[in-house]
Amino acid sequence: MPILCDRLLKLKEMFNSKFGSIPKFYVRAPGRVNIIGEHIDYCGYSVLPMAVEQDMLIAVEPVKTHVLQLANTNPLYPDFSTSANNIQIDKTKPLWHNYFLCGFKGIQEHFGLSDLTGMNCLVDGNIPPSSGLSSSSALVCCAGLVTLTVLGMNLSKVELAEICAKSERYIGTEGGGMDQSISFLAEEGTAKLIEFSPLRATDVKLPSGAVFVIANSCVEMNKAATSHFNIRVMECRLAAKLLAKHKSLPWKEVLRLEEVQAKLGISLEEMLLITEDALHPEPYSPEEICKCLGISLQELKTQILSPNTQDVLTFKLYQRAKHVYSEAARVLQFKKICEEAPDNVVQLLGELMNQSHRSCRDMYECSCPELDQLVDICRKFGAQGSRLTGAGWGGCTVSIVPAEKLSSFLANVHEAYYQRSNRSLAPEKQSLFATKPGGGALVFLEA
Repeated sequence: MPILCDRLLKLKEMFNSKFGSIPKFYVRAPGRVNIIGEHIDYCGYSVLPMAVEQDMLIAVEPVKTHVLQLANTNPLYPDFSTSANNIQIDKTKPLWHNYFLCGFKGIQEHFGLSDLTGMNCLVDGNIPPSSGLSSSSALVCCAGLVTLTVLGMNLSKVELAEICAKSERYIGTEGGGMDQSISFLAEEGTAKLIEFSPLRATDVKLPSGAVFVIANSCVEMNKAATSHFNIRVMECRLAAKLLAKHKSLPWKEVLRLEEVQAKLGISLEEMLLITEDALHPEPYSPEEICKCLGISLQELKTQILSPNTQDVLTFKLYQRAKHVYSEAARVLQFKKICEEAPDNVVQLLGELMNQSHRSCRDMYECSCPELDQLVDICRKFGAQGSRLTGAGWGGCTVSIVPAEKLSSFLANVHEAYYQRSNRSLAPEKQSLFATKPGGGALVFLEA
């Protein structure tokens, strides 16, 4: 923890020069890398992430006023202050302080509190923003834990994760809860299988002969600032409803693809066959969806679609369902291979990661040319498997690399992707680093 100690001391000094006082405590919440299981948490399926060592760190001092004063060590993020009892979150602008307000408001509403004390907070993050490593969710989780600590209240890690997952939707992102869950439930040295409804986490021991390497494509994608993400959520919801209708299930109450499988009581492989049978690869128009479900366009827009997807003209339902059911199966296979640990474990896990990237690229269409190029470079220089991680459309890749190839892999990828293509961005954005599973969110009291 020496690096963290240095950061805490530096943060304390900056806090003192900013607010003229000393913080009472500090909270950290880590970012995460999703090893496999992309875009399926909001469909009800298990995912397999691990926390990274990069994190959000907040220095906090409760104050007698009812004013929330937020500052950031990064000069790109301006100061912000507001009344603690009148939290307004602007969905149209995903500004940095709104993520803090999500966590704050989530705890406030959970306990039904109206008369909240104010606080001075200084935020320091070393997770690259918009990189698919969950910097925004780490800030929401950090803020939730800060608020809980100031209030002197107690919640379990699971309760905190569920509250923060729900409250991040104040910013307009219809996420599924993986990012908040791993931020709280992570443990050093192990990845986690995160399952939903009810939320729970199981250790997954990663093979000792391999290293997971994160590489940033240097293409930023802010998932709350784009409709891509929310359109995918809606396409999955529509696919679930059409599949349910096809199988004569009560489709109106179905929201997630997992619910269709659960109601039918069949395997993921069988769900893939039903998808082939029930949905066509050509995009669906809103009118065709209405005809399939026997509803009006008005009903579709007001009762099913989210406000930011009401003007979408085509929906790809077959492709999205195919990705989700096959990716959910890959997560379970990945865990099984880790448990059985055959001699060729690294090769087998790598193949699953490669399949995942292909599905994200071709069926879910959440990749981009730079990510595809980076994945190819990583495989060329020794990765057994490589895939985009996070929402996609930019951000990072994660690769599984045999431990003995690590140093040559890092040197070659650095030269081929970062130097040769003249990506002359700030060094921290050109992040290329090996990572191991880190621990979850913590509170440090000022000694």
